[in-house]
Amino acid sequence: MATIRVNVTGKNIDVTQALRSYAEKKVAKLEKYLNDNQTTSAFAEVMLRVERGLHIAEVTVNLSGVMLRGEGKTGDMYTSIDAAVDRIERQFNKYKTKISRKIHGRKLGEITPSAVQDSQEEDAPRIVRTKRFALKPMDAEEAVMQMELLGHDFFVFRDAESSEVSVVYKRRDGNYGLIESEH
Repeated sequence: MATIRVNVTGKNIDVTQALRSYAEKKVAKLEKYLNDNQTTSAFAEVMLRVERGLHIAEVTVNLSGVMLRGEGKTGDMYTSIDAAVDRIERQFNKYKTKISRKIHGRKLGEITPSAVQDSQEEDAPRIVRTKRFALKPMDAEEAVMQMELLGHDFFVFRDAESSEVSVVYKRRDGNYGLIESEH
């Protein structure tokens, strides 16, 4: 039986037991995708926050190295959680064949946020979040798919042919760009 481990955190909101249970229940319904792909476990991060009166739910799911991300922004936290999980389901259905192939292939490293010390100057721009992850060898098409699944504007990866670090990014004209490193 497949399971999803869920971690629920909050920012500018008290995560009540009822809210935590609701988020866990909604994310648990994604387990059907694990069963469909013979994947036995996954990890989900649920970040709930309130900004300027908006209730925002961010859900990131790691399915054997394939990252799916959904976000919901509404006036109600429960509705925002629903929207975030629905977005992940739509992503999975859209990329079902590609995700299935990637789950059974090489794994991406899990993104693990780490703490960063505050800058000495309060007013100066500072690094407020650091992510570390293993660079999985892949081609540019797979990197674009991962970028789209995460909902990001860029994605860093190790080119499978050259073993060099590369970056794909979304251009303003709707196309994609590729940055290749040289040594």
